[in-house]
Amino acid sequence: MGNTKSIGVAFLDQDIIGSQYILSDEQFGYTTAAQGVVTQATSKSTSVTLNKSAGRISMNNASLAANTAVTFTLNNNLISANDIVITNISGAVTGSPTAGAYTTYVSSMTTGSAAITLRNLTASPLAEDVIINFALIHCQ
Repeated sequence: MGNTKSIGVAFLDQDIIGSQYILSDEQFGYTTAAQGVVTQATSKSTSVTLNKSAGRISMNNASLAANTAVTFTLNNNLISANDIVITNISGAVTGSPTAGAYTTYVSSMTTGSAAITLRNLTASPLAEDVIINFALIHCQ
C-alpha cells in the first residue's frame, strides 16, 4: 500500500522503505506509553521483566565488591536477536550514585532477553540502588 496519501511534496506511507537516513530538527524517541519502570527484588543479579521499548531499572541496593561486575537478565518480549540495547546510569533511587563509580553495558542478548552488566570501578565496595536506563533500537 505505497504512496496512498499525498502530503505535499511526498506521500504518507506506513513504512519507510529504501531510506538511508531519518533526520529530525527536534526530539526523536519513544512516547510515554513505550516506556516503563521495574525494580529488582532480591539482589543485583536478580532478573527483571519489562516489556517496553525503553525504561528504567531500579537496581537492588545490595553491596557490590570493589572492582567487580554483576550481571542480571532483562526479560523483554520486544527484544529480537537483531536489536541494539543501549544502557546508561541515570541516578539512584535514594540520593545519587557515587560519581564515576560504575559502568554498564549489555554483555549478551537473544530474542526476548538481554544480559546487562553493572561494574563497580572503585577500590571500595558500594551498596547503592543504581538506576539503569535502557532503550531498544529495533532492527529487522
